[in-house]
Amino acid sequence: MDVMPQQDPESRRPPEPSPQDPYAMPAEGATAVPPPPPTLRTTLRRAAFGAVAAGVLLAGALVAVPDGDRDAPKEPGPVERAEAAATAGSPASLSDLTALIGDRQKWVESHPDDAPSWATLGSAYVEWGRRSADAAYYGRAEEALKRSLDARPGERGNGEAWVGMAALANARHDFLAAKRWGETVRKQDPKAWSVYPVLIDAYTGLGDVKAATGATEKFGELRKGVPALARTADLYRGQGWREDALATAREAADRATEPAEKAEALHRLGELAWERGEPEEAVAQFDAALRTDSGHHASLAGKARALVALERTDEALAAYQSAVTGLPRPEYVLELGELYESLELDGDARSQYEKLGGLLEQAKAAGVDESVIRARYESDHGDPAVAVELLRGQWKKQHRSAAVADALGWALHRAGKSEEGLGYAQQAVDTGVRNASYAYHLGVIEQQLAQYGPARRHLEEALRTNPAFSPLDAPKAREALETLGEPSPGGPGDTQPPPPPPPAPVPEPKRESGPETKPEQEPKRESPRPEAPAPAPSKTPPAPSKAAPGTPAAVEADASKSP
Repeated sequence: MDVMPQQDPESRRPPEPSPQDPYAMPAEGATAVPPPPPTLRTTLRRAAFGAVAAGVLLAGALVAVPDGDRDAPKEPGPVERAEAAATAGSPASLSDLTALIGDRQKWVESHPDDAPSWATLGSAYVEWGRRSADAAYYGRAEEALKRSLDARPGERGNGEAWVGMAALANARHDFLAAKRWGETVRKQDPKAWSVYPVLIDAYTGLGDVKAATGATEKFGELRKGVPALARTADLYRGQGWREDALATAREAADRATEPAEKAEALHRLGELAWERGEPEEAVAQFDAALRTDSGHHASLAGKARALVALERTDEALAAYQSAVTGLPRPEYVLELGELYESLELDGDARSQYEKLGGLLEQAKAAGVDESVIRARYESDHGDPAVAVELLRGQWKKQHRSAAVADALGWALHRAGKSEEGLGYAQQAVDTGVRNASYAYHLGVIEQQLAQYGPARRHLEEALRTNPAFSPLDAPKAREALETLGEPSPGGPGDTQPPPPPPPAPVPEPKRESGPETKPEQEPKRESPRPEAPAPAPSKTPPAPSKAAPGTPAAVEADASKSP
């Protein structure tokens, strides 16, 4: 096997699983098949032995030191640092991760039946693919993890391989499969802390806030320190608890010691500052992350976003271009294309959208489901009907996060189905997450449905949350508010846009003497009737008497009928 991660064309083609392999899975979604359930005969002693063996591997065996060097402690090398990071549940630097991959590749060449080493290699491939945005490594990860399970099935103590399969499923956005793998490990060993991060990601992708909260709390009980603080901050952020999220994220940043862990914590502070509409603070935090780890390209993309808000456009373009070169995630490419479009650089925008299409095709070939990003593009720049179809598919797969609900509501509105889209958009906002785009989308839909009071409230909320949340949509939000105007002093009933001023009276022409005619009766003007007060938005959309197909209520009803 190759020793270092490479970018050759062949590596971008996932390996074809053997039909005889009992763990073989479909090419387009290897993680879609539920994991084998643990047998009832699995003893606690076997499970404990497997967990200890896997932990020893991830922690790294102590390196043998010659007798003469025992007094001088050996500095940990990159492999040991990567293993220590994995043991702590923290990110390793890319250089250390590369060294770990090379070390395990070399080892399994001469020890092909070493199940823990194959599990470590597979998990390292997943992390490399995620951190480098190279989905081709997910195919290598799947092959290595299946080799581990061939050598030792999960029910015989190879829980780390099952955790690796859950992480792989999350990376491919197959959250239902990740949940199955993770819950299988948790049933076998509830105190295996390494399973809880993958369960948190799976529950979050499925929109199961209660389960994600429980998994986060359990992870905090089992694994104290920076990893638990980071997960808790993300949980608070997703529920809109800004102050709690900020305090917890600051504590994580203060306690982080390793560069990769520190950079990740500072990046989180930058994201929180950006969402609060504080671009200067965001730039400062992203710069601090980049000083800590110059290869943290996610912070470079975050800095570019904040620079746009500060109207430092040339710097923003340069930062975005560097970010998408070092970390070509589809969402960054879409953001850069929309920035070009906002600057009326249509040719550059088209180039980025074409690049986005290529990245989405590569992801699909590697079994990664990027339906949400593609739907976001189609809703605003392509065919909204395609976006609706993609997102209905996500909803049927139980991917019901706030991001999916918002995207589906907006796609339905763009496709001319605003009434149906309203429920999904409301559901996204009702999660509590402080996302200016969600509030903007809901406000526009309400305006289309003549719900002017709620529309004004949500558009104001979007601009209050982050006045520069999007180079394309923030100006549209201000324009929509100007169209609505200020509410009339008559109270909540007078919430429609102000009527146009009446035409100036035209003087009557002087009548000449002639045949007597009846004076022309002036048309009777009716005084405007005040609208009924707009209903206040409820926490959950009102349940119709008969749910229309495709609405959240109808989908939930169908789901409840299924076994």
